[in-house]
Amino acid sequence: MKFIAYNVRPDERKYFENWSAKQDIPVKLIADEVKSDNLALAKGYDAVISFQTGTYPADFFDKLAEFGVKDVSIRNVGVDNLNLTAAKKYGIAVTNVPAYSPNAIAEFSITVLLQLLRQQNIFRKRMAENDYRWAPFVGKEIRALTIGIVGTGRIGKAAIEIYKGFGAKILAYDPYHDPKLESEGIYVDSLEELCGQVDVLTLHMPGSDKDGHLIDEAMIANLKDGAYIINTARGSLIDAKALLAALKSGKLGGAALDTYEYETPIFNHDLKQTGVKDELFNELVALDNVIMTPHIAFYTETAVENMVNISLDSAKDVIMTGKADTLVDLG
Repeated sequence: MKFIAYNVRPDERKYFENWSAKQDIPVKLIADEVKSDNLALAKGYDAVISFQTGTYPADFFDKLAEFGVKDVSIRNVGVDNLNLTAAKKYGIAVTNVPAYSPNAIAEFSITVLLQLLRQQNIFRKRMAENDYRWAPFVGKEIRALTIGIVGTGRIGKAAIEIYKGFGAKILAYDPYHDPKLESEGIYVDSLEELCGQVDVLTLHMPGSDKDGHLIDEAMIANLKDGAYIINTARGSLIDAKALLAALKSGKLGGAALDTYEYETPIFNHDLKQTGVKDELFNELVALDNVIMTPHIAFYTETAVENMVNISLDSAKDVIMTGKADTLVDLG
């Protein structure tokens, strides 16, 4: 049994090496993401371990089937960029890491909200110019707000527990109700209803084709004037153009975006020499009431270790038994 791992960052290497030594299973580490011109490196390996938020080669599963690969184990949650129909056609199992550290993302979402509420962008700019005045940029306190949680899975529930500590009022929308949260009476019947009642809308759900632009111009119109949007989930959930318009018009009080609809050529790339060519992105980043971060909500030591170990354990289980707790339903 042997595995090959793509898109391996320096901070992941020690976890791969430790696992490989303990399990006595070779794992070849490739720094580059999966591309058509390096896919052949997977020939002869039992499983491909990958972390890729962008596009996989169109013939990804075709080639892996040809090479004899039996499992693709991704080190993240989302599988919306994988052709699961092709995986099923070729009999290749797909596993993911459903929960590497819900607290990491939940904590981050609240961290960036606090920065928005206390207008940190403006104060950083003022201080850079040696202007240390306060007025008129008074902040808000979380305990005085109603927080709307969209998605009450592991991350959403972790966020709810933290917001409870702040003393905020919490409402939530999810088509699937958690029994404990149901007993607390926090659910509303629709996303439209949630938007109309909250001061902060924070997204904690996976992305899929049917959920594209869940937050569009019409849904933004349902929000209270001056509301805040937090997205640490998937960029595709928000219509970025509609969001920009609402921020510039004053309809929204602010937005914290750890993910962006067109992020693939931007996030996790060094663009110091070229800059960002996406004008929509540049307009968003330039606003004082926007905090943009490059998809780092997950990025803690605990999460990275869990992502590596769970993905490798899953691949091992699939190869040895044909099963794993993290198998993705291929339909």
